[in-house]
Amino acid sequence: MAKTLTIAVSKGRIYKEALPLLAHAGIEPVDDPATSRKLILDTSRDEVKLVIIRTTDVPTYVQYGAADVGVTGKDVLMEHGGEGLYEPLDLGIARCRMMTAGLADAPRPRGRLRVATKYVNCARRYFAEQGQQVEVIKLYGSMELAPIVGLADCIVDLVDTGNTLKANGLVPQEHIADISSRLIVNRASMKMKHEQVRALIDHLAEAVRLRSQ
Repeated sequence: MAKTLTIAVSKGRIYKEALPLLAHAGIEPVDDPATSRKLILDTSRDEVKLVIIRTTDVPTYVQYGAADVGVTGKDVLMEHGGEGLYEPLDLGIARCRMMTAGLADAPRPRGRLRVATKYVNCARRYFAEQGQQVEVIKLYGSMELAPIVGLADCIVDLVDTGNTLKANGLVPQEHIADISSRLIVNRASMKMKHEQVRALIDHLAEAVRLRSQ
């Protein structure tokens, strides 16, 4: 009898874009997370369960073995650090860019730059590499507001179309990283459930390849 394989997937856009890839591996949720109150979803394969959680929690669930594998954004992995995880596959979904952004005509401040972001570690690392001293202010949402009200000189955030920035008088500035969703694997699960995990990686890799053709 096959061991249970638990897959943690981020809510929202990543979940929706991951569904066709999982379907290629024969994994389709029996319940719809939008209408079901279940936190662990059964799938078309009895031995595979889906856990639908906040994107920032996916690496933690996988790192500590509460999930065998996970699907989450590269931005989350960069912020988390990725300890105790394998990252075998770029799924190529939920693409965007991590960038700095600020008011269109604002002069560059002298001295220390104030940066508002939820990506505190990413921001510190990026500006340290630029040799620039910054004060990082952690926010959990509405980043665009920070430069407008004078809380920060710029923000570090994900940019997709750029429409939200434009609507608030901000412009994208420096490119930090290209972001897409990645498959991550718990190190112990890779050993203990190697055959199942390897098969899943291969099926997903094939789905990514077919999708890009």
